[in-house]
Parts: sequence; structure tokens; C-alpha cells
Amino acid sequence: MINYYIVLEKILKEAFDPYYDAPIESWKKFADLCEQVSFRKNQTIKEANTRASHGYFLLQGVVGSFVWKKNTHACLDIFLENSFFADDYSLATGKSSPLEIIALEKTSLLQLSKGNIVELQKTPIGKMLFLIGEQQDNAKKQERQIGLMTKTAEERYLEILENRPELLKRVSQKHIASFLGITTQSLSRIRRKFR
Repeated sequence: MINYYIVLEKILKEAFDPYYDAPIESWKKFADLCEQVSFRKNQTIKEANTRASHGYFLLQGVVGSFVWKKNTHACLDIFLENSFFADDYSLATGKSSPLEIIALEKTSLLQLSKGNIVELQKTPIGKMLFLIGEQQDNAKKQERQIGLMTKTAEERYLEILENRPELLKRVSQKHIASFLGITTQSLSRIRRKFR
């Protein structure tokens, strides 16, 4: 019989190893503090204008983070399996934020409460994991901001096509367009051009 927690430890370790090769025991502690939860497609994981109470690791499915802009969702980020995500601002400050997190497919997540995050951050390896995770997250966000400011919509679409093609198969066109910072009509034109 396969031990469920050993499998989780290995999944967590493999997801984080490209950034920092932490010992498996660190991930055992992490997994022990998590709770596995599921969400239906289009179900809200974290509501807008509320305080975040958890961080997450995505085991299965697709999740998007959004803010409301002119009566529509603006997509800030899209997460696939083996990704850590949260409303980082709200978790760090304890304040509510306009960020909304939604399951874009049926999802299975590990959720880690704010209290357990604080407990993990008190350990030397936990401090290291969260520091490296924060650095990687900040680098990714900065790269995305730079891309939005310096690259054309076509260039940004080609980057997704080359680096994250599964997004184009699993995420609706309206969310992809929003993520790229363009209209769905513009995305349709770009997609026709590169078919």
C-alpha cells in the first residue's frame, strides 16, 4: 500500500527542487501541516475584498487570480499543477485585498493555514523555503510586468505557445486574452495568424 503522505512529500520536493534542493524531511513537515481540499470548476477559492487565510499548492487542475476591472475579471496569473500560489499581499499584511482566486477546472489543492505558515517560517529550513519561494514569485511577476510593457501581444502569445502551451488547451480564450492584456477579438486574430 502506498503511503499518501510520502507521495505528497515527493510531489512537493520535485516541484521546488529546481529552486532549492531541500531534504525530504522538510516536505514531510510541510505536508503534515496541510489539508487537502477540492473545488469545482468556476468555484471561488479566495473571494475579492477579503483577507487571505491560506496559501496553496495545486495538485490537480488550473487556478487563476483575478481583480475586477470595469465590470469584468482581469486575469493576473494562471497556475497549473505543482504550483504554489496565494494572495501574497493579504497573507503578508493581514489586510483584505481585491484579489480573487478561482478554480478554472476541477481542482485538488493542499491548503496551508496562515498559522501553519507562521509555524513553518520559524524553522530554519522553512525560512529558507519561503524566502526562495518569495524571490522566485517576485522574479516571475517582474518578468511578466516587463513583458506587458515591452513586448507586443503577439510576442506574449508566442511565449505562452512556446513555454506554456497547455494553458491554451485548458484555459478559456477570455482568460487567456485577459492574461495577455488584450481583447478576445485581438486574441482570435493572433491565433488565426499562428495556426
